[in-house]
Amino acid sequence: MRPETGILYRLVELILGSEQTDRLFHVLVIQGNLSSDPGPQISRAILAQALNMLLFEDLLKRVPSAAQYVQRCFDQKRTVMHDHGAVRTIALEGMGSLPAGQNAITRVLRPLGYELNGVYPLERLRMTGRSYAQKDYPEDIAQFFISELHPERFSPAFQAAVARVTATSVDRLTPEAVALLQQLETKGSLSLEEAQKLLPVLVSVFDRQHAEPALSDYQTLLAESPEMAWISTEGNAFNHATDRVPDVDALSDELKTLHQPIKDTVEKSQSGRVRQTAFHAARVQRNFRTVDGTMITREVPGSFYEFITRLPMPTKNGKSPLDLSFDSSNAQAIFKMTSNTKS
Repeated sequence: MRPETGILYRLVELILGSEQTDRLFHVLVIQGNLSSDPGPQISRAILAQALNMLLFEDLLKRVPSAAQYVQRCFDQKRTVMHDHGAVRTIALEGMGSLPAGQNAITRVLRPLGYELNGVYPLERLRMTGRSYAQKDYPEDIAQFFISELHPERFSPAFQAAVARVTATSVDRLTPEAVALLQQLETKGSLSLEEAQKLLPVLVSVFDRQHAEPALSDYQTLLAESPEMAWISTEGNAFNHATDRVPDVDALSDELKTLHQPIKDTVEKSQSGRVRQTAFHAARVQRNFRTVDGTMITREVPGSFYEFITRLPMPTKNGKSPLDLSFDSSNAQAIFKMTSNTKS
């Protein structure tokens, strides 16, 4: 069965159009059952795959080095296995109408079949990371790595700046979207028409939900936490998307010879089964409010693109599942990609 006859293709095409959809289906690895399902219903797994495809496409528009890498893969007829996307949140009540911390994201992921897969203290960053895997296709549909920043672990001036920056946050989930998510969670599927209505709203959840920050607040945040400064300009957008590759060390060497903006070192987990590296973050222009209320533009770090190699777990009962875990040390090193410090 050709992918374009499947319900996943039809759903993505309704949002992106045929040209971008064709391109994604050629370059991304998509599990066969997901691409060939004729419908007419959209399962939670298919909707999860569609959401990841749209967020992946959005990141390519914002990160030139990622777009160039994926274009090279496309030209060379190589594929990309989207392993996970990362989202940063703030564990704080009272951010306008936005739920606190990871709940802003997990309320969307649960109906899509995602479940908690690991908790990772990020003590140096005063954050906590959690991974969520799609239970129907845990190795085939991208995970989400959601981090929460804990403002109470920082200075009073920092906390006040966080409160000011996030006070204007809005909740993108409409009552109709909430009802459709509840229906999906109960029944496990939606019609194509319902999924077409819901999907753009879900994409909008992965964006900045507050107004432009004051430059003085941004500077206060940056002094104590580059991660919170990043959230102040980028919000809940994909911090990075990730290509799962057979040999990240070899790829890193290849990208260095091509003079790509790749991290100097490859991070290795304590188990040795997970190895990661990344491009440095894109530089983006963002607006800030000044004391007199006018806007000023500054260049700041945006999102980036990551590479990961995952080896199988030790064989047990004749099975060797892929190691889908993360590593706190690896994660904290990768987070530096959005700072101004080269590593």
